[in-house]
Amino acid sequence: MWAAGVTYKRSEEARKEESGTLDLYTKVYSAKRPELFFKANPRRVAGPDAPISIRADSTWDVPETELALVINASAQIIGYTIGNDMSSRSIEGENPLYLPQAKIYANCCALGPAITPAWEIADPYNLAICLLIERDGQVYWQGETSTRELKRSFEELVSYLFLEQDFPDGVMLCTGTALVPESPFTLQQGDIVQITIDQLGLLRNPVARGKGRPT
Repeated sequence: MWAAGVTYKRSEEARKEESGTLDLYTKVYSAKRPELFFKANPRRVAGPDAPISIRADSTWDVPETELALVINASAQIIGYTIGNDMSSRSIEGENPLYLPQAKIYANCCALGPAITPAWEIADPYNLAICLLIERDGQVYWQGETSTRELKRSFEELVSYLFLEQDFPDGVMLCTGTALVPESPFTLQQGDIVQITIDQLGLLRNPVARGKGRPT
């Protein structure tokens, strides 16, 4: 599992908000080369209804709602699914070099509910995306966006990913987010994160803190 960052204007704004760095993420947003980073191997990924985690040493944590690409060994996009690229904004905001710690840890990503073949999606750049977070049985935060807001094409992201990488068994790539809850929102243990993308279904996961499971 790989991921792209700062592919939506809202993501650029959120990353500047967390870091206090005014120009770093603006440069990433407008640069020719996209931000791409390793996200997770299979054992760090949660499926539908399985717990996702926020780090025990983090104080500011958010889900990142993303369309995920399913890519074969020949760099062809063969399917789509829903991804949740969990992120510790407090750790990354302290120093951008802490990105791997903010992004890669146990249960740091969720995928599902299924893979929809690419040929079944007529226009992947016109899909509504909804995020709803429940707390104590009530809707605590919700928002909507669309893949129309993407700055970069999927083909561009895939081409950079495969420049000096080989994926004999294929790879999955989260394409960035435009839904970032505003400060001071942070996820808590016991929250429920629900992500819906048109034609792809619903991905629902409870939140745990650290390596444990919700009680």
